[in-house]
Amino acid sequence: MDNQGGKYNIKAVSKMLGIQPGTLRAWERRYNMIAPVRNESGHRLYTEEHIKILKWLMSKINKGFSISQAVNLLENTGISAEEPNLVQEEAADRAAELTDELLKALHSFDENSAHELLNKAFSLYSIDKVVIDILGTVLVKTGDLWEAGKITTAHEHFASSFLRSRIGMILHTLPVNGLLPKTVAVCGPGEWHEFGLLIFTLFLRRRGFEVIYLGTSIAEKDIEAVIEEVNPKFLILSCTLMENAPKTLNLVKELSEKYEELSIGLGGSGFHSSTNLNLKEYKAYLIGDSKNEWEEWLKNNLSRSYGF
Repeated sequence: MDNQGGKYNIKAVSKMLGIQPGTLRAWERRYNMIAPVRNESGHRLYTEEHIKILKWLMSKINKGFSISQAVNLLENTGISAEEPNLVQEEAADRAAELTDELLKALHSFDENSAHELLNKAFSLYSIDKVVIDILGTVLVKTGDLWEAGKITTAHEHFASSFLRSRIGMILHTLPVNGLLPKTVAVCGPGEWHEFGLLIFTLFLRRRGFEVIYLGTSIAEKDIEAVIEEVNPKFLILSCTLMENAPKTLNLVKELSEKYEELSIGLGGSGFHSSTNLNLKEYKAYLIGDSKNEWEEWLKNNLSRSYGF
């Protein structure tokens, strides 16, 4: 590439893409994703190809990727930034492959391979994508295989324990915004499936919420004791098994009457798999199944309580 190929100086690129010149120079030194040519005065000149690559990287960063994850994704796909749709398709295929490979490793009790695969996933994708799309899929498939009798309880427990541990490690590294309301997250009465609750807890922690995670096997009176001591704004209850849904709804009714200022959220497949439940009066409590629905529930409750 010669000097004639370079059309934009660093000031123009900075203004065009919203990247500070110092940040751009640091990215070039650290990741070597582009190599701008120099003019006779030694100033950087960027080509149209460089601009396309930087725009592609910025689009990933705006979706929650770190710069290192975005660069790794670009390098591993082996597709130029001129073909963003193909990049996304290949990335989706690789995510599906990683999901299947991780599932196989966990069901073979191969912890080392599972860690390597998960580290690879985190190097390619955002935390939200890895946890919600990849790990969430692994857990659902594990549950389906267990219910079908194709794997043992030992396989299910090993996979769940591994995933719980890795998510727990992430949770402890995330900063908390003291201006946001406190949240308590707990499984409903009789529940021992907690992975969905962990994912939603991570969703909240990624947004700066302080979450007191209680998990499973918590007595109803103990939940009240925590509410009295912590004085949270939000209480999130998870229910996966439909036989536990009525008990969870009864708990919601009791707590909402006792703590009028408490915003309660309900999540889990237990509320969707039963046809005998009348959920009309609990509709406002249901947080939904997708990230977009979670965002909407959170926005509505924050707006109602704080005007955020």
